[in-house]
Amino acid sequence: MADEQGRASLQEWIGRIRDRDMPVFGRTVQEVRNVTEDETASSSRLSHVILQDAALTAKVLKLANSVLFNPGRQHVSTVSRAIVVLGFDLVGHIVLSIHLVDALLTGGMRDRVIGEMARCFHAAVQARTAAVAKGSKAPEEVFIATLLGQVGEMAFWCFGGKQAIALDEALRDQPDEKPEDLQVDILGFRLRHLTAALAKEWQLGPLVVAAAEGHPHPSDDEQAIAQGYRLAKAVEGGWDCPAAREALAHFAEFAGQPLKDITAEITHNAAEAARVATHFGAAAAARLIPVPPEGGLVDIDAEIVEVTDPAPDPMLQLKILRELSMLLSAKPSLNDVLHLVLEGIYRGLGMSRAVFALQSPDRTKVAGKAALGRDADKLVAKFAFALDGRPGEIINVLFTKASPFWLNGTAPAGVRIDRLSAITGHTDGMLAPIVAGGRVIGFFYADRNTTAPPDEETWQGFLHFAQQASLSFEHVVGRAALKK
Repeated sequence: MADEQGRASLQEWIGRIRDRDMPVFGRTVQEVRNVTEDETASSSRLSHVILQDAALTAKVLKLANSVLFNPGRQHVSTVSRAIVVLGFDLVGHIVLSIHLVDALLTGGMRDRVIGEMARCFHAAVQARTAAVAKGSKAPEEVFIATLLGQVGEMAFWCFGGKQAIALDEALRDQPDEKPEDLQVDILGFRLRHLTAALAKEWQLGPLVVAAAEGHPHPSDDEQAIAQGYRLAKAVEGGWDCPAAREALAHFAEFAGQPLKDITAEITHNAAEAARVATHFGAAAAARLIPVPPEGGLVDIDAEIVEVTDPAPDPMLQLKILRELSMLLSAKPSLNDVLHLVLEGIYRGLGMSRAVFALQSPDRTKVAGKAALGRDADKLVAKFAFALDGRPGEIINVLFTKASPFWLNGTAPAGVRIDRLSAITGHTDGMLAPIVAGGRVIGFFYADRNTTAPPDEETWQGFLHFAQQASLSFEHVVGRAALKK
């Protein structure tokens, strides 16, 4: 309820941000949580969430190849490989952070939002270094918690309306007043309490909540976060200003290293923070991170993640086929195999859409189980066919004769494609059966909605992926049979 001055309560702000201002982010949080908190979930489920969004896929892969998350520089070209190299939980947190950045760059007091975001990215990289120096078991968790540690402040500046304007004016007019005192005067609460409440609401992790609430006896990880924020804020006045020198000294003392020994890493971190912010999709924030000359030049424009429709990539096809071979030696689930093949068809062959369909246990119908590409969720939901034996109908022919089809706008002689085209909206596309145990159990479908139709090389690549899927099915099913 509003107080006697007509100000909205903290709980009202939480409800407003959750239900009106950022409902899509809340749903994304839940979707990712459903995967990452499910102990039985495979990497294919998380891969599927990421691959549905071309921009998200590009950002995750860029971050998976960054020095920050992949210091060994193992080249990562697929989402499934990113999950192996970085870890299931970290990729889930990265996905949430990317979505949060997107949600908070939609409007409001943009200068304030971007300023807070720049500070968070810089603080996150510095906090990770501090955590490593203290022997933290979860430095990546410290990075994510620091990055998300001002979510209440950023959400307020983005959606705060008249009260955000009033607080902005007060902060500008009364620079000597403590910001938290002005927040209480105008809002009735501190913005860090909004961060803590939203972190609980969205289950962003106990470390985010603990850092926002402030404990009398903070853990080393919580102190590392505080050191990161203090340093990032101080150097905004220049790396040589008194506040910056004091913050640097405190940071070195906390890390247990001489200042002269750790200074080079700290200045390099500022440059790395600018790169990472750009990879997350926050180029405007990256430009505000103060990078000293000795930190190295950062070409923000060159670091911006390019997002395009998939283009045929023969090298990626080979890498995915190699990864598929490695996956089979690790006793994968069928879901892991099929999602990797789908990624190969979609990204490796440069298709607009790719669908995997599976026969029902009673063998009377076949239905879509997974899809990637444009409006993939809508396509897979309606991708269903009765196996009714109608002569010449393409799905029936595929199942009875194990025949692949390459459609070029017209149906092959004696074959009808009306049911398929009614669902896909296309009269072109490629279909290839999956054969296991001597019978067809499903198929892949793919099409390309561009001016460059698939060529013979694309067709052969498509058939190769389908054949590998069939071999994988035989392998996994055979292994399961041996266990019985």
